[in-house]
Amino acid sequence: MSSSISDLLASKTLDLEPYEQLYKHYHSHPELSNQEKETAATTAKHLSKLADFKITTGIGGHGFAGVLHNGSGPTVLLRADMDALPVKELTNLPYASTVTQVSERTGEESPVMHACGHDMHITCLLAAAEHLYALRSSWSGTLVVLFQPAEERGTGAQAMVDDGLYDKEKHNIPVPDYVLGQHVMALPAGKIGSRVGTIMAAADSFKVTVFGRGGHGSMPHRTIDPVMMASNIVVRLQNIVSRETDPSDMAVVTVGYLRGGHTENIIVDHAELGIDIRTINTATRERVIASLKRIVHAEYIASGAEKEPTIEETRFFPQTYNDEDMEGKLAGSFGEFFGEAFDPQIARTNASEDVSILASSQGKPSLFWFFGGTEPEFYAQKEREGRLIEDIPQNHSSGFAPVIQPTLKIGVDALCVAALTFLTRK
Repeated sequence: MSSSISDLLASKTLDLEPYEQLYKHYHSHPELSNQEKETAATTAKHLSKLADFKITTGIGGHGFAGVLHNGSGPTVLLRADMDALPVKELTNLPYASTVTQVSERTGEESPVMHACGHDMHITCLLAAAEHLYALRSSWSGTLVVLFQPAEERGTGAQAMVDDGLYDKEKHNIPVPDYVLGQHVMALPAGKIGSRVGTIMAAADSFKVTVFGRGGHGSMPHRTIDPVMMASNIVVRLQNIVSRETDPSDMAVVTVGYLRGGHTENIIVDHAELGIDIRTINTATRERVIASLKRIVHAEYIASGAEKEPTIEETRFFPQTYNDEDMEGKLAGSFGEFFGEAFDPQIARTNASEDVSILASSQGKPSLFWFFGGTEPEFYAQKEREGRLIEDIPQNHSSGFAPVIQPTLKIGVDALCVAALTFLTRK
């Protein structure tokens, strides 16, 4: 009879101190999406110390995977994302990022920060790989550890698949039976949670360009003002959620930017809007996108514009959906291992992920969970004060930086417990 997962993990000790230092290195050396060259190189070099892993680099950009064949059994893929964000860090940590980088996408230089915890994800997966490698006599199957670029743009997982991730004639990474992933969140460190079904929303981002007729600000009657057109669209878009979406459903429509003009007395000939949509229901997603297109086109007609607007999709994230059978097995393992620290009905988030593409592209199931990264006593204090929203730095904010412990240990344990749930235990 196989040993319990708790007994297996306790049978081999893992020194996390080197990984704490490695985490600090990643945190202070962030790289933007599709520019994770040094991050990938550092990570692959570290993984190569585990000699039996076959490492394949340069998949879909800077993505890579390590494969450990360990006898017959299922194939389990564990994934971590590597990219950082164009955010200036304001944490005042001794290992805070001071990096700036020119974005290959925009051509603009900006501060860069691991403001979403991907540095913690990388570190947890490397440590979990070492621990599972040390335990390889106790399980059988194939373990794939995959380090993905460009999650923040929603393109990295698809790029790896499109580049022949699973293609036997190219990279030949084994098709997984199960895809597993995790994300550190602004929850108390030590807490962990998952849920059946949708755990993260779908996201669609668009660049809308409206065209008018430029001219002098003193002669508006000779122009068609695209800034006015864009402003009307911004206001009208708010009705999609408040008047067109069932209140029992969920949708978010955000105008992230409106750009038009450079000086006060010139009416320009075009304006741009950046629009982001979040939904958890496929039918709702289709309706919201249709409403966006209807509103933009109607404003073009109402303004008497002479050139039709353009609507360009810039990002897409599918729903992150947890397979019911996988979730049932994981809940049993997490409940046994983490006890009351595990929440099997954790609230879904309107944030988005692309990890599921690694599974859905092959018709396979996937599973995702959250773990906390906020100092527990500080979180409890702010909860008592009713100031969680105001004082707890959230993902993507300039103050977001997980407390290293117990965040790192929980993240490593979670990956190991999840992998051993689906691998064959001896």
